[in-house]
Amino acid sequence: MDQNNQSTVTEFLLLGLSERPERQYLLFNIFLGMYLATMLGNLLIILAIGSDPHLHTPMYFFLANLSLADACFSSTTVPKMLVNIQTHSQTISYEGCLSQMHLFMTFGALDDFLLGVMAYDRYAAICRPLHYSTLMSPLVCMLLLAACWVLTSLAALLHTLLMAKLSFCAGNTIHHFFCDVVPLLQLSCSDTSTNQVALFTVGSMILTGPLSLIILSYARIIPTILGVPSALGRQKAFSTCGSHLTVVFLFYGTAISVYLEPPSSRSGGKDRVAAVFYTVVTPMLNPFIYSLRNNDVKMALKRLLGSHTPVRIFLSFLI
Repeated sequence: MDQNNQSTVTEFLLLGLSERPERQYLLFNIFLGMYLATMLGNLLIILAIGSDPHLHTPMYFFLANLSLADACFSSTTVPKMLVNIQTHSQTISYEGCLSQMHLFMTFGALDDFLLGVMAYDRYAAICRPLHYSTLMSPLVCMLLLAACWVLTSLAALLHTLLMAKLSFCAGNTIHHFFCDVVPLLQLSCSDTSTNQVALFTVGSMILTGPLSLIILSYARIIPTILGVPSALGRQKAFSTCGSHLTVVFLFYGTAISVYLEPPSSRSGGKDRVAAVFYTVVTPMLNPFIYSLRNNDVKMALKRLLGSHTPVRIFLSFLI
């Protein structure tokens, strides 16, 4: 086959979560509600942290960036799915598909890296409090954030460039609700061995690298917290760490099952259900997890809503 012929496909068909017409209205309402909750919840976290000087600390700096990444992460997939359901169209252009895949991988990996950096921040605050201001200075925080953006952007760019070299002449139907790398590789009629190796190698580093940092950090954090003589001090430390660990379990549990599972044991239906959890459900739940388990965030939200009457009225109207 002529390798210069990159693709004979100009658009793809996204089959979505269900092909049954009677379920489309229900899916549209469910995902519209979850998307609005995701955007509103993460926006409130960002506004609460930005408006409260007490939360201008490294931990909340990274939490605000995690909320931003979550909002962008959901926005790469859910709006297109809602538009397709509403217009009864399943098409997405070839360029649009690759762009969606690139943004999806960028913000998904950014979520991953930020969770690892947040674990290191908790380690520095709890295990090395006397050196915390040096270990997590504003310059260090900015450098860590910049490193997260650069590494995730490069990883996504690598997969996008490799995907752009493939030919798609066997079909254009994607059994998914967005353009993910695995379903696209299954459609290609080119040799995808390089892509498969890159997916597993880079995916392993992106997932297991921050996860290893999280495990090592909490291996030091938990004994330190248990050694705190004050019950109030232990409770406060566990409340911040508990929120972070809950988010970690939700994100990694589903992402690893999709991207590090052998191709022979993959199931399209299982992958789609897992994808819903880490692309829609987890970004929606993160603001609630952090606000319900963290008194500082709860107080900041109360001050934000109390001082902004239009926001409070808008929220009461939604609820």
